[in-house]
Amino acid sequence: MKKAMTITYGVRNGVYVNMTNRCNCSCTFCIRNLADGAYGSDPLWLEREPTVQEVIDSLKQWDLSQKDEVVFCGYGEPTERLDDLLEVAAWIKQNYTIPVRINTNGLADLLYGRHTAPLLKDKIDVVSISLNDVTAEDYTRVTRPIYGKKAFAAMQAYATECAQVVPKVVMTVVDEVTTKEEQQKAAEIAASCGAVLRVRPLEK
Repeated sequence: MKKAMTITYGVRNGVYVNMTNRCNCSCTFCIRNLADGAYGSDPLWLEREPTVQEVIDSLKQWDLSQKDEVVFCGYGEPTERLDDLLEVAAWIKQNYTIPVRINTNGLADLLYGRHTAPLLKDKIDVVSISLNDVTAEDYTRVTRPIYGKKAFAAMQAYATECAQVVPKVVMTVVDEVTTKEEQQKAAEIAASCGAVLRVRPLEK
């Protein structure tokens, strides 16, 4: 019997949502290059993208009243399906008080050619953005966005706009691929965007 796609999966006391495998970056340290799943999950490669209703049905299988958060983060960039993501987030907000987070590369504005942060208001509580490095050159080398070096400034602009409409914005760097000096500079960049820095471990 064929195993069902992994649309949602548990991480610590949160529920993560895996809506797409599409991504406009190809980070050198991406866990997708190392494994088929994350945090002990079943494989996160999708045979097709689930519908909004399938995502909602999958979320209904969890007791969200006992969970800490719902996180849009799977084996792809969640904002590749921004409208669908926001529809699911709106359903969550209509039915639960649980916080909702997006883990993103922060390049949605380049993807859609418009300002997208205002769409997150009242639907998303936390936006976590992959800062990854502290100069446009190093960021481009590590993150390998399809947009080239302009992605670095666009990501920061997106973070700044998110901070105006979302309660909390976090920017992240990976501990194993940044120096302490780079992490200090990253903290300064995050602060300038109205965000806080999180130095996260390399996912394995």
